[in-house]
Amino acid sequence: MKFSRDSINIDVASESERIINKLKKDVFNTLKKRGAVVGISGGIDSSVVLALCAKTFGPEKVLGVMMPESDSNPDSLVLARKLASKYKVQYIVEDMTASLAGFGCYRRRDEAIKRVFPEFDSTYKAKITLPKNLLEKETLNVFQLTIISPEGEEKTSRLPLKEYLQIVASSNFKQRSRMSMLYYHAEARNFAVIGTGNKNEHEQGFFVKYGDGGADVKPIAHLFKTQVFQLAKYLEVPEEIQKRTPTTDTYSAEQTQEEFFFRLPFEILDTIWYGWENKISSDQIAASLKLKPEQVDNVIHDIQRKISTTEYLRMEPL
Repeated sequence: MKFSRDSINIDVASESERIINKLKKDVFNTLKKRGAVVGISGGIDSSVVLALCAKTFGPEKVLGVMMPESDSNPDSLVLARKLASKYKVQYIVEDMTASLAGFGCYRRRDEAIKRVFPEFDSTYKAKITLPKNLLEKETLNVFQLTIISPEGEEKTSRLPLKEYLQIVASSNFKQRSRMSMLYYHAEARNFAVIGTGNKNEHEQGFFVKYGDGGADVKPIAHLFKTQVFQLAKYLEVPEEIQKRTPTTDTYSAEQTQEEFFFRLPFEILDTIWYGWENKISSDQIAASLKLKPEQVDNVIHDIQRKISTTEYLRMEPL
C-alpha cells in the first residue's frame, strides 16, 4: 500500500450518503423513532452530526439541545445558535448550572483543587492537562493541574491520584446530566438520541460512560477527527466552527482537546493511527510526516495504551 498524508482522506459525498442511509434505517426501522435529538455545542463533531440529521430526517424532525453551564465558553452558545439557524433546525437552550450545583459538581471539584492549591477560590480558573512532548519521548499519561488567578498568574502542579479522580468524577456530572436532558427531550417526542463522538474519542476513551457516551446511534464513531473536518467542509458547516480549535468546554480555563488528552495535533495523530491500523511500517509513516520512526512508535504506544486502559468504557454491563 502506497502511504502518504492523504491516505486518510475520504470520499466525502459517498460517506455522507452512506451515513444518511444508515441513520434513516437505524432510527426509523430498527429503533422505530420519529426523529433525532442532538446536543449541540458549537464544536465540529456535533455540528457535522446535526447537519447529517437535518439531511436525513428533514429539519422539522430534528431538535438541537444546547446545554451551557457556568464554566462554558459563551462562544459555544453563539456558534450553536448559528448552526441551528444554518440548517433550519429547532433548538432549545437548557442551562445546566443549577442541576450541576445540586449534584455538588462544582463544590466537590473545588474541594479537590484546594487540596493542591489552598489559595484557589471562585475567582480563579482551572484546568487539567497532559504533557505535550509525546513526539520527543514516550511518557506516561500523568495529569497536571493549572490554576489561573484573576490577575492572570498561572500555577501548575502534578496532580495527585486522589485529587485527579475527584476532579474528574465531579466534572463527569456535566456529561451525565446532559445525557439525561437529551433523553428527556427525545422521549417526550419519541425521537432517538444521536451521539456526536468520533473515532478518536470512542476508541481512545475520551468520553464519559453513560454521559456523552450514552446515545442510541453513533453515526461518526468510525471517523477520525480529521475526516470529520472533511465532512464539515462538504456539508458547509459554518466557517467559524470549522476554524474553531476543538476544546473540552468542561473546565473554567480554556482547554484544547489536544492539551487535555490527545497530546498531538489531529492531523499528525490521525495519520499515524491510520497507518498503524493499516499495517504501514513506522518508517513509511515517519517519512510521510517528516518525523523519526521512534517518534511514530511513541505515538502508537500511547494510542495502544489508551485503547487498552479504557476498554471498560466500551464494555456492555457484565
